[in-house]
Amino acid sequence: MKTIRIGCGAGYSGDRIEPAVELAERGDVDYLVFECLAERTIGLAQLARLRDPESGFDPLLGDRMRAVLPACRERGVTIVTNMGAASPRAAAHEVVRIARELGLAGLRVAAVTGDDVLDEVVAGGYALVESGEPVASLGDRVVAANAYAGIAGILEALGRKADVIITGRVADPALFLGPLVHEFGWALDDWERLGAGTVVGHLLECAGQITGGYFADPGRKDVPDLARLGFPLAEVAADGTAVITKVPGSGGRVTLATCKEQLLYEIHDPASYFTPDVVADFTGVTFEADGVDRVRVRGGHGRTA
Repeated sequence: MKTIRIGCGAGYSGDRIEPAVELAERGDVDYLVFECLAERTIGLAQLARLRDPESGFDPLLGDRMRAVLPACRERGVTIVTNMGAASPRAAAHEVVRIARELGLAGLRVAAVTGDDVLDEVVAGGYALVESGEPVASLGDRVVAANAYAGIAGILEALGRKADVIITGRVADPALFLGPLVHEFGWALDDWERLGAGTVVGHLLECAGQITGGYFADPGRKDVPDLARLGFPLAEVAADGTAVITKVPGSGGRVTLATCKEQLLYEIHDPASYFTPDVVADFTGVTFEADGVDRVRVRGGHGRTA
């Protein structure tokens, strides 16, 4: 059965860069995802863009790309990231500039836009949840309004053979689900596989959390070599089952317990995990040890978006 290896090189905007380099050079991955966006960070990015129209993307975009582009280009690894933040187009131009600086010819870079809905929200008569007042009553104090996009733009970019795909606000699991749908040819109404792929994306999206960074509680839940915590990758099969692991020799650990904690992270109703692409159901997920730092996951389900 065909297997796709997909790694997570960042779980937030300020995350360390070295584990991503390790994944690019030693992880034998097909895709390297950088998940760097949150509501606070996109607000800050919008403010930066207002000051300088050529900014508004993740401040570590340049450092990350310089660190991993040579290895990814050499090994044919596709990069998918939401580091575009408020300015995916400006971020794409910056990556092209860096690629030329590094002598990497012919790199295809895609910008995925459409998530910025500030004008529509301000003009559309929407009410504030907290007060019931119209959003427009805030005037220019509204900094950002972004919709959570799904996999459509990522799929289009992959179909055009992009080497680097830069989005704004997409649902975090979509960064991982898009490549899986592209590689395996899953139908966009195959809710079961979309649900299973969303489980994989949710497990990977916070990077070092599932390898012990969030799990660690010294004296109670000890994690080895936290100072050089490795980041995770998944070996995903066409049926949506996967093995969560990390680069051999990197710090941290992948266990049943670390995976269970990450599955429950930021979850309201585990039977109804809403994304733009599918409503995922985590209640049937099971984990099984599959060797040292290897945990097999199966049982994710889904239903109509």
